[in-house]
Amino acid sequence: MGSSASKFSKTVVGNETHKSARNILEGFAKDIKGKASSDAEKHAYSLKGNLKDAKFNHDFFKIKSDMPGNPCYLDFAFHSNTPGGEKQYRHPCARSMNKNLFNLEGAVCTNSKIKGNEEKINGAGACAPYRRRHICDLNLEHIDVHNVQNIHDLLGNVLVTAKYEGESIVEKHPNRGSSEVCTALARSFADIGDIIRGRDMFLGNNETDKEQKVKLEKNLKNIFKKIYEELREEQTKRKGAKPKNGRAQIEARYKKDEEDGNYYQLREDWWTANRDQVWKALTCFADGSEEYFIQSENNTQLFSNPKCGHEQGNVPTNLDYVPQFLRWFDEWADEF
Repeated sequence: MGSSASKFSKTVVGNETHKSARNILEGFAKDIKGKASSDAEKHAYSLKGNLKDAKFNHDFFKIKSDMPGNPCYLDFAFHSNTPGGEKQYRHPCARSMNKNLFNLEGAVCTNSKIKGNEEKINGAGACAPYRRRHICDLNLEHIDVHNVQNIHDLLGNVLVTAKYEGESIVEKHPNRGSSEVCTALARSFADIGDIIRGRDMFLGNNETDKEQKVKLEKNLKNIFKKIYEELREEQTKRKGAKPKNGRAQIEARYKKDEEDGNYYQLREDWWTANRDQVWKALTCFADGSEEYFIQSENNTQLFSNPKCGHEQGNVPTNLDYVPQFLRWFDEWADEF
């Protein structure tokens, strides 16, 4: 997971141009990401999580409660709220151990499993890729307001998901040493972002899975409600400190959130403030030969730092600001 020597020969990307779908989507999302970052900047200092301050509500956490600063050293056996004692059943990928990224029969397009498809004509809606259907998020199904007390706890849980989802992609990718590994990671990164922000279109593989996803969304709403209340209270205590009228600014920005209870704006701002840490966790297992690649309009090939930009401090992709159904369509075109 560290900066060890590359195990694979670097492979140059094939026939991508600036007009290739993913590159167009990257460019399309660049301005959206810029605006989201600018809008959230005023509140980023209050929403930026610190992994070392995260806590988990499991007896095993007491054994290893000294939190690492580097997400690559997270261990689901200790850093999880998933109940039970048997390690293999608590792994974030426990239901996805046999995940095959390129299972051609693995995508689903049925109305009952994709949010919004019921409004389409003749079933011409979005199709969830096999990768999304088996994302490693078992640990997220066990978060609630009792074991996630603040922005730090939430970050810890999301980083555990990201680390092991990244491992599952990297270890099973058929084209190691190529930028395709980083592209697959970017797609899961964006899907994790959609889950946290309440935008995920995938309803579940079966009735049990659907119930878990409904529960997760409900718990995320409650968690962000608690974060909002603490954020507002924190501003109340900052009398005389900058920014002035902090509570009024918080209430104005998240007025709709408080009214509808979805907290979409707060969730967006939290993601914007913490996405760099999620990317770092997701790329823990990437090889030094694997770099994220974008073909720009002026025919410039833009590559991230090694390990998909693991150490470069900023996220090299904008795909988390592209609507999910467009990303899935691009992925479908690439893989099928």
